[in-house]
Amino acid sequence: MRLYSLSVLYKGDPKVHLLKAAYDVSTFNFFQRSSVQEFMTFTSQLIAERSALGSRASVKEQEYLCHVYVRNDGLAGVVIADNEYPQRVCFTLLDKVLDEFSRQVSKMDWPSGSPATISYSALDGYLSKYQVQIP
Repeated sequence: MRLYSLSVLYKGDPKVHLLKAAYDVSTFNFFQRSSVQEFMTFTSQLIAERSALGSRASVKEQEYLCHVYVRNDGLAGVVIADNEYPQRVCFTLLDKVLDEFSRQVSKMDWPSGSPATISYSALDGYLSKYQVQIP
């Protein structure tokens, strides 16, 4: 059971943009890592874009399961995991991350934010913490 990506996005009026993300591509071949990371970023944006405000969904993409939660305020989270990772745990993680993110990052920064401008460093910690085997 693995988590590969944890992203926070903003579903604005014209389109969705990435605010912050963490990736674990260590299980991939060194030469594949950047393209796998690009695929995960693109897929996260696409799934958030196609999800309605206030919705949760799990979407199968190739051998991955992408879990998305879009809050009513436009803040969205996406977890990309393997097929064995429990869906309930993914949504618990998304709830926790989005709540914490909305408390630490001003809502005024969401529409114009980018990974370079948003200062929120907890995603890597959550990704590794939730990487542990679930009994």
